[in-house]
Amino acid sequence: MIKKKVCMLGAFSVGKTCLVKRFIQSIFSEKYQTTIGVKIDKKSITLNGTEIDLILWDLPGEDDFQSIKPSYLQGASGYLLVIDGTRKSTLETGYDISERVRQLVGDIPYILVINKSDLVSDWEITEAIEKELSEKEITIFKTSAKTGENVEEAFLSLADKLLQSES
Repeated sequence: MIKKKVCMLGAFSVGKTCLVKRFIQSIFSEKYQTTIGVKIDKKSITLNGTEIDLILWDLPGEDDFQSIKPSYLQGASGYLLVIDGTRKSTLETGYDISERVRQLVGDIPYILVINKSDLVSDWEITEAIEKELSEKEITIFKTSAKTGENVEEAFLSLADKLLQSES
């Protein structure tokens, strides 16, 4: 059994907690709850014949008043960088977070998750922005914690990257 610490990172109110709940428990709640401190969950998966315990650290969202505590990132094998498709500003926050992670723990695998695909008609993240991101060879998933679209796929893709980084 391999254990991998995965951090959920992103701006305030992008849906990190909802994505974890959807992945772990297959549920969604419209009720918004601010994450205070760290919430840790675990899900065991089997990928390519390998059993993996994903230890998911759901960290508080970043905003003008709060940023990631470096100690939360220690020992992280990878992360999901979550942005809100309806708020372009969360992409800039995401860039800042990704750079800070790189400075603190080095280049570790990550997946960019553009959440709230159920609200695509309200998106500020355009196809041109998506194309620009994909040209940077960033793995991107458009997800909806509400409908479950691509949630499992995003987590499994990161788990696959974590296994590949071990080889």
